[in-house]
Amino acid sequence: MIMAASTSVVWAFAFPLIKLGIAEFDIAASDTGAKTLFAGIRFFAAGMVVVAVSAFSGKKLTDAKKGGLPLAFLLGLVNTALHYFCYYIGLSNQSGSRSAVIDSMSTFILILAACAVFPDENFTAKKGIGCLLGFSGILLVNAGGGSSAFSLSGDGMLMMSALFSAMGGILTRIVTKRMNSYTVTGISLGFGGLLLIVSGIVMGGRLPFPSLFGAFILCCLVGISVYGFSVYNKLISCAPVGEIAIFSSLIPILGVTFSCLLLKEQFRLKYIAAGLLVAVGIFVINHTDLRSIDK
Repeated sequence: MIMAASTSVVWAFAFPLIKLGIAEFDIAASDTGAKTLFAGIRFFAAGMVVVAVSAFSGKKLTDAKKGGLPLAFLLGLVNTALHYFCYYIGLSNQSGSRSAVIDSMSTFILILAACAVFPDENFTAKKGIGCLLGFSGILLVNAGGGSSAFSLSGDGMLMMSALFSAMGGILTRIVTKRMNSYTVTGISLGFGGLLLIVSGIVMGGRLPFPSLFGAFILCCLVGISVYGFSVYNKLISCAPVGEIAIFSSLIPILGVTFSCLLLKEQFRLKYIAAGLLVAVGIFVINHTDLRSIDK
């Protein structure tokens, strides 16, 4: 439980750090290529770190069962390239606070999808209620006009990101049954990052030589990916998806707090209400899972 919660803490820091990094590298709001390149460098570097550590620990690609390696590359396409392409574009066009809440959709989509795919994940009325409460929080944060109006380049891309993230969670559980979770993490991050780098360059993206602060932010983001994905994927490989995924719903609550503190964004009362709805949904689902374990 502590390890699952810790991944949510580090991932929540990514919301304000990405926005700070985009500003520090002087990436224009319309420069999709540069945003994609920035994301690609982060994940490719993180993947290389995990692959190096995995190899040093004695993990070999030859240990993979049939179909493991192709699935690891597919995971890189879905959970790194497509997920974070949408994520970076959406986050750069929306506030960090609101992005954190919208991104929580992936948790509830993953819980529902896991119930349909895996035999050890049972759908219950309490899980359904918990997911509805979570989605209610998403709807609440998008309610109203003005700055709260729905944006396809912001909210829309973040919702697509959440969908790819949930698909990645399902693939992670499947592929980690065929090969070591750390090797899977390294390959998927590295391959997905490489796809983002190539896509960014093709779209004309260019990045200046980083300042010390820019390099520091990028290193922090690499570290977040190394720790977050290595630990989360390991947990997914050895526990029911629902028991681990619910902790990801801590991310929007922490992301709102960190964004307001680090970015000095305006805090809106509806974020509290949305966060509470998400938190209640987490409690309902978590309570269900704990009771099923006891039985």
